[in-house]
This record gives sequence, structure tokens and C-alpha cells, in this order.
Amino acid sequence: MNFKEILELIDKVAASGIAGVEVEQAGTKVRIDGKAARPQVVHSYIPESNDPQLLSSINMTALPAASSAAPVPTAAQREAESEAGLYVITSPIVGTFYRSPNPEAEPFVNIGDRVAKGKVICIVEAMKLMNEIECDADGVVARIYPQNGQPVEYGEKLFALRV
Repeated sequence: MNFKEILELIDKVAASGIAGVEVEQAGTKVRIDGKAARPQVVHSYIPESNDPQLLSSINMTALPAASSAAPVPTAAQREAESEAGLYVITSPIVGTFYRSPNPEAEPFVNIGDRVAKGKVICIVEAMKLMNEIECDADGVVARIYPQNGQPVEYGEKLFALRV
């Protein structure tokens, strides 16, 4: 089970409202606990009266309060909304993501930097080969998805640009 599959599972657990799920696959065990059910608020009105006949005529059955809260968007929905109008650069290979040419050097790009087509923006190491990844569009770096030294898969998002 890869990281992307785990994130999708978290979104599904959150969206369904179940208490949790446990999955075991190829020796890897993952447990995701969902939110506990929210307690329902019960509103009641008892008139200020000492009249026993009036009080006995009131039905004391509690009804759940109407929910006025808007549905909470899932992580995938929030991410899609925040990426609207952005150009996403994905990894062309499987490997390890590096933001700089060596540990002591400054990163190739930072958020807010203007980049041009053809500029090296990161390195993805695969089988001890350092592959320089070039920007394929002009724009301003809006997001950097992986952390330095994090494994990335083919097609995984690396950067988002405002073009």
C-alpha cells in the first residue's frame, strides 16, 4: 500500500463517518480511526407553570436538533479547489526527490520564485543516477509537494505553477 492509497483511504473514512478501519496488505498493517459520532444537541422548552394538567400534556420525546452545518469538504476537494488555475509538474520517474544539487547548496527553486521553461527545478535520484528535472512552462512556483529526500512515484505532483 503506497502513500497515495493511504491518503485516499483516510478521505473515504472521513467522508463516510465510520468509526475506523483496519487494513492489512502484504505484511503492512494500517489502522485509521474516524471521528467519533458528534453528540446531538436536544433543544426543549418547558413552560414556566405549575399546572399539573398542562405539564402532563407536554410530550417529552426528545428530537434531534436540525443540522445547520454545511458539509465539510474532503481533503481531495480542498486540494482540487486550491489548485484551480495552477499548472502542475509531475515526476517523470520513480525515485527520491531532492530540492538542491547537494545537501549544503541552496534549493533550485522556492515558493514565489519565477521560473522559465528549461530551468532545472529539482533532482530525482533513481538507481544512483541524478536526473535533473526541468520546468516545462513559464510561471511562478506556487506549491512544492514532496519534502526533500522523500520518495516519489511516476506521475506524482512535484510543483504547481501560476502561469
